[in-house]
Amino acid sequence: MTHIQVTYLVFGIVLLLSIIFDFGLFSKKNKAVSIKMAFWQSMFWIGISLAFFAFVWFEDGHDPAIKYLTAYVMEKSLSIDNVFVFILIFSFFKVSEFEAGRALLIGILLAIVFRIIFIALGIELINRFHWLLYIFGAFLLYTGIKLFFQKDEEEFDPAESKIYKFVHKIFPVTYNYPAGKYFVKQNNKTHITALTLVVIMLAATDVVFAVDSIPTVVSLVREDPKIPFSQTDIMVIYSSNIFAVLGLRALFFLLKGAVSKFDYLQQGIAFVLAFIGIKMLLEIFHIKIPIYISLVVILVCLVASILYSIYAARKGVPEDEHDA
Repeated sequence: MTHIQVTYLVFGIVLLLSIIFDFGLFSKKNKAVSIKMAFWQSMFWIGISLAFFAFVWFEDGHDPAIKYLTAYVMEKSLSIDNVFVFILIFSFFKVSEFEAGRALLIGILLAIVFRIIFIALGIELINRFHWLLYIFGAFLLYTGIKLFFQKDEEEFDPAESKIYKFVHKIFPVTYNYPAGKYFVKQNNKTHITALTLVVIMLAATDVVFAVDSIPTVVSLVREDPKIPFSQTDIMVIYSSNIFAVLGLRALFFLLKGAVSKFDYLQQGIAFVLAFIGIKMLLEIFHIKIPIYISLVVILVCLVASILYSIYAARKGVPEDEHDA
């Protein structure tokens, strides 16, 4: 077997065992997840991801390993924004803590399936039409600028989302059902429950976020937009995406009580998106920013925005200053 085949095999085994482990231990029915438990679960997923980084370094070399680490950090940071939307969805539907864990896991598994399909389509399109990366670059730059100046009152409203309205048009939905049920029969007709609607919205939300995250990771991993993706690059894109998604459930419970403590994280993520967009557009002029610089910029932006969020919360920075 080649080095890359061994890496794919190890990735597949780790992914399968992680899903089984998560179903069996981390998401037991009718069991609430405490902050302490969520912290250790998050450490577990980060540890698994870093262990895979070490394996890629040993098996495939330092360049693929650094690409993987940079892509993983980027995906993890974007997933934090994803989690904040998840929190709004669960709050809107008043999902209990006992039901949230299993619903999150099912939604995340669906998200993994959709991401695999989405990544495959994206890679094929970019291999055929490399100039699409420049369009993605302009889109990321626009998204970053928009996100930087977006105000708190513009946050996601589940009831106004297209997927919410679409599901209500297609399926009969009931909000009165026994705890933990996803389908119930009422008047001899099968209804989906609000819990099922939550799972669908979680998966759909992740797909929407993938529109930003996948082009971002592609630009970080691919060295020359005119050269087709190597098997190593494809492996890095898949593994970094999926490892970041696997930790979403634990991250949800960890951040649920700390949403207000990271007011400026949005600006940090926005700056990173704008940076990646500029990086992609500079390639038109054959200007390449090394992966090491990208990794440093991502880490500095995220750490600085988190630290400033904590500092601002302690000093009581007025909200209108935040919105300015």
